[in-house]
This record gives sequence, C-alpha cells and structure tokens, in this order.
Amino acid sequence: MQLQMPENKTIMNRDIVVVGQQPWDTEIGSNCKNIALEFSKQNRVLYVNSTLDRVTLIKHKADPKVQRRLAVIDGKQDGLVVIKENLWNLYPDCLTESINWIKNRTIFDILNKKNNKKFAKSILKAINQLGFKDIILFNDNDMFRSYYLKELLQPSVSIYYSRDYMLAVDYWKFHGADLEPALIAKSDLCVANSPYLSNYCKKYNPQSYYVGQGCDLEMFRNLKDDSIPTDIANIQNPIIGYVGALQSIRLDIKLLAFIAKERPQWSIVLVGPEDEAFKASELHNISNIYFLGGKDPSVLPAYINAFDVCLNPQIINQVTIGNYPRKIDEYLAMGKPTVATATEAMSIFEAHTYLAKRNEDFVSMIDTALKEDTTELQNKRRAFASTHTWENNILEIYKAINISSNM
Repeated sequence: MQLQMPENKTIMNRDIVVVGQQPWDTEIGSNCKNIALEFSKQNRVLYVNSTLDRVTLIKHKADPKVQRRLAVIDGKQDGLVVIKENLWNLYPDCLTESINWIKNRTIFDILNKKNNKKFAKSILKAINQLGFKDIILFNDNDMFRSYYLKELLQPSVSIYYSRDYMLAVDYWKFHGADLEPALIAKSDLCVANSPYLSNYCKKYNPQSYYVGQGCDLEMFRNLKDDSIPTDIANIQNPIIGYVGALQSIRLDIKLLAFIAKERPQWSIVLVGPEDEAFKASELHNISNIYFLGGKDPSVLPAYINAFDVCLNPQIINQVTIGNYPRKIDEYLAMGKPTVATATEAMSIFEAHTYLAKRNEDFVSMIDTALKEDTTELQNKRRAFASTHTWENNILEIYKAINISSNM
C-alpha cells in the first residue's frame, strides 16, 4: 500500500513504528525521541527500544535498566508502556546475541537474521496488541538489528533516517560497509539531517531527501538571567568561546593553539569536558586559553551570552564532515557571531556564519566578526535559528514521504 497525498499535506491518523539505536530511557538527547514525540501529535506511534544483547547482560547485569529488560523477557513486567497520548514505548521481550565480533559474513548474516526475527516477533506482538495497521516504519540508523524489518514487518512505507555517518565509527565499519548501503537501497525512501548525508544516501537510493534538523532552542532564545557566571566574569574581553564536549576526533587542537598564539589579546574560553588528548595537549600551557570544564546544560546559555564570538573549530574527517552541528543553532539563537570550519553540513548556515577553510581564515574572520556585529545581524541570526524546529523537521519528513509515494 502506498500513501497517496499531495506533497505538502500533513500525514495524520497513521500508525508509525520507530526503531533505532537509542532506547527511550537513554539519558542523552535523541533526535529520534524528538521526532517520535512530534509524530505522535497527529499519529499513533510505537517507539521500540533496542534489544538487550547477551554481552550487555553479562557485563551490566546489575544495572537497573538491564534488570528492567530482564523482567520483561521473563514475563514479570509488561514491556508495553504508555508515554503519553498516542505514544507507546516497547521493551522487547527477547534477548539477542552479540555478533558484531564475527568477521565471517555468512555466519554473521545467519545470526543477524535470527536476531532480526526475534526483534520483529516482539514488535509484531505489540503492533497486534495496539491494533496498528498499514504501519510506517521509521528506522533511525539501526543497520544491523533492523536490517530485515522491512521484510518481516511488511510496512506500507519504510524510511531510513541518516543523522550521522556511522561507518566512520569502528563498531559499524566492518559489516556496515555492506549492510547500510543495502538497507538504504531497499528502503522506500531515506531522509537525512544534513546535505552531506542525503547525498550519501542518494548514491544508493534516488528517493533520498534532506529534511533539516529540529532543535530545542527555548532556553537559548529566552535567557531569563543575564548574569555572567563567576568563573568567566573576570576573564578579559574579547572572549572567543566554544561550548560542548572537547573531543579530539571532532575538534582541531592545533587550530585552537594557532588562534590563541596569533591573537594573545583574545581570551579563548572552552566550556565542556575534555577527552584524554585535550587534557594532554599544549593548550593548557597557553596563557590566554581557559578551560572551564563541563557544565549543567541549564547554564550553557549564560556562558554563550558572555562570548563575543562563538567557535566551532572542527577537524575535517568522516565523523564531522556530514554531522549536523546543533551547537550552531544554539549560538545563533542567542544572536552570536559564529566562526566555524567550512564543511558540507555547514553550508546551510553560510548566510549567517563565517565559514573558514584555513587557520588564517579563522583569525581574520574572528577579527571581522568582532568589528561588524550589529543588532540587525543578531536579529537575523535569531530568526534563522528559530526556523529549525522539530515541527518544521517533521513537515519536511512528511513532504519526503508524500513526494516518494507519488512517484
């Protein structure tokens, strides 16, 4: 069954099954959870947690989350939980085998198909219990455990959602190099949160669409308390700042050192937890670089508010080149001039940010940003960031479904 709708029509009163890598009870933010919440405003949605695998059971048996899953598998608790109206969360009642270490592709595929069948059986049980019909299957980057779900669940529409280039991660690289392109190809359509990833998907499936990214920007748009945090209050201006995890796989340590040495009168302020490479780096020996450590998310707007210019000094690699930089929306939502590494994913921000290709560009663009910042530019940045809502993101997904279905 194919959806027959004009491309601009909202999809309503449908049954949607969402699968992915992040369970509902994950502590960190999740695109997929936000998307499911938005879907559920006009459709019935079943959000399916990842299965409990044997290695996780062995290593983390005492973890309350593992215990909860064991209770469902043992039939002691109901695995179907109401989150809110029109939205349910499923804890699968099955244990799957940990097989990614197996390098023989034939053996891996046999065992992966068994895992998929267990997973599908649990989902089908919940689908029948809820009375779901003609489901839309939305797969958030789950290329192993959900590889066969199109065949096993027989959805009316199957969608693969690409939000990160997973093959850059060692865990996914070996088997994923074959499975992800094949899964993209057999899906009815693919949607992606960056132009780089939509172009990647388009290599294997012509029905691949860039649908943007939603962000929760309320606390960045409406700063209630504009007082300056004490650990930044006495740092000399201008402050050139970054907020986020300090990870060497994503950020250019040498670039940060270059900026600080070229402009010793600037204060380079880094707010976020450091990985081992950052802890051991020369940055700690440069007098105008300040490490303020990790902060509670609720106070991050106050730090950004204290910056004169915001940075996103990414190192270009497979992890970063297609990654949607949500922090740019946060910077712009506060009206801040922002200088970032030029990547394909950053191209959507080019009218409202300064995009640097070389170390020297960063320095000259920060100089320019400091000189030409105005209230008018700040308001334009805020207005642009405000378009990146989950509602708009979902409307683009609906549009992609409708266009694909009418072809």
